[in-house]
Amino acid sequence: MATHSTIKINRAIQASNCRQCPRLAAFLDDVKTRYPDYHARPVMAFGDDNPKLQIIGLAPGMHGANRTGRPFTGDFAGVLLYQTLHKFGFASHAESISSEDGLTLLGCRITNAVKCLPPANKPTPEEVRRCSQYLECELSEFIEGNGRAILALGILAHQAVLRSQKLKLKDYVFGHGAVHQLPVGIKLYDSYHCSRYNTQTKRLTAEMFEQVFVKIKADFALSSS
Repeated sequence: MATHSTIKINRAIQASNCRQCPRLAAFLDDVKTRYPDYHARPVMAFGDDNPKLQIIGLAPGMHGANRTGRPFTGDFAGVLLYQTLHKFGFASHAESISSEDGLTLLGCRITNAVKCLPPANKPTPEEVRRCSQYLECELSEFIEGNGRAILALGILAHQAVLRSQKLKLKDYVFGHGAVHQLPVGIKLYDSYHCSRYNTQTKRLTAEMFEQVFVKIKADFALSSS
């Protein structure tokens, strides 16, 4: 009889070799031809095996996670994220440069709603739905384990979380800094995505992003008291 650990490993192997989306699979093949040294495959979750905080982005970036094979690693999108994680005690370092840089996450795990790099950074609704099988498994394990809070980076990640839990979008409206109590006993926190565009236009500042983590840490302290 397969153990829970074996099932988890087999599922991760299945996800890492997934080619169920023809458009994404063809695009990754093309990227691998142009950039032979790139990961150019589905990007798996990274972080603590028993996290209290689960962070969810949308999809790998061309020259970031798609290159390095680790979420939010090697491009601008991860700069503010890892600086903030380090400041609040969730990361051993303030920079995430490559999968070999020795960085570890503490009580935190990072994944994406879509595991493959999409053309123009825009997955189709069908691709998001097809990939949701993996997110559903990840969140199921998170909720059953030590999970306490989910942080959605951007509205599409927020919606992917809700759909994975079979919840109605209209009942949980996205907004930066919003906090939603989910029926499973986990809180969902919202933030604008820490993309180059959002940070350079000041739609998302470091102070705004840190305030989300202030709320998360405060809730962790209250639930532990």
